[in-house]
Amino acid sequence: MIWLAAAPAVAAAAYYLLVIVAAVKWGRPPGLPLASGPPRRPAPLSILKPIHGRDPHFYQAIVSHAAQKYPEFEILFGVSDPLDPALEDIRRLQREFPRRRIEIVVAPMTAPTAAPNAKVGVLAELARRARYPLLLVNDSDIAVGPGYLLAVTAPLDNPEIGLVTCLYRARADSWASRCEALGIATEFAPGVLVARLLGVAEFALGSTMVFRAESLRRIGGFEAIANYLADDYQLGLRISRLGYRIEFAPVVVETDLGAVRWAQTWRHQLRWSRTIRVSRPSGYYGYVVTHATPWALVAMAGGQWWAAWLALGVRMLAGVLVGAVILKDRNVLRDFWLMPLRDLFGFAVWVAGLFGHTVQWRDRELRLRPDGRILKDAHGPDPIGRH
Repeated sequence: MIWLAAAPAVAAAAYYLLVIVAAVKWGRPPGLPLASGPPRRPAPLSILKPIHGRDPHFYQAIVSHAAQKYPEFEILFGVSDPLDPALEDIRRLQREFPRRRIEIVVAPMTAPTAAPNAKVGVLAELARRARYPLLLVNDSDIAVGPGYLLAVTAPLDNPEIGLVTCLYRARADSWASRCEALGIATEFAPGVLVARLLGVAEFALGSTMVFRAESLRRIGGFEAIANYLADDYQLGLRISRLGYRIEFAPVVVETDLGAVRWAQTWRHQLRWSRTIRVSRPSGYYGYVVTHATPWALVAMAGGQWWAAWLALGVRMLAGVLVGAVILKDRNVLRDFWLMPLRDLFGFAVWVAGLFGHTVQWRDRELRLRPDGRILKDAHGPDPIGRH
């Protein structure tokens, strides 16, 4: 019976040993073509940016896109509110980059493009306006480095690859957002690496999704995923079902969490948790083993200190390796000592995510079906009934 106290901690240690193996193997994506022959001429690209409000450091994020060195691309910003405060920054961007094609598209939720997932409704309208054969979608607060567009489009030179995505790290300006950023770097990203190592490769991350307009047409456009909250997962899943591979580009982008409070962090993490549960239930229940600290405490309570220290030691080593080395997140070295506390917070979110079907998304409260579709606003009419 004493061994029962050690077993979950040993399982957590084994998982984080697998993270270390995945991190060591993480490198140049195998789908990238060899650098030989004349320089590639990248295909023209349309960047689709759905916007809802003014995120922290929003202008710096969109400037990082407009300043890219890429032969031919456009940026289409989509809003549902013609008075959205982010429009001021977008118009400033248009003035500062007059030679860049930067367009604002207003797609009100009362328009024919209205969808249960409002962001996807805006994306559907942007896709209709896009002029180029490659499409790039990423979240509104994503900041990118020089060479980003060249790096994320290069894998699509391989006809077997249908979508390119990438890892991300987070900036944080409060203790609550620092906790979330640490979770992204040392809990979420390790899970992505292990999933890829084990051959689970049908998902994409909203930090970057680059794909061919033709592939989007073949899956039925954004309209085909307009009823789902996890639109990034659904997009990757449906493109992979066309027979294409999903590849990770060798770049890391950055999201900005701002100075949120603990209540906001809890709601955001709970939305993420419940969305994963309804999108990939088997994977979600498997996450129980990734919470090393609670199982280390169980081992300590059972007198199995060796198992507790093994779980904590391997977990922290793996977190630093992925966060500081793979993601190049310097804040992981500053905050690594908080990983056990982050584990306890993450475990509480995981437990809460087991129950309930409502999530808070921006200024809306949504109810989810068991298959991940949005049933309705929790306090409003059923949006699916409008389709």
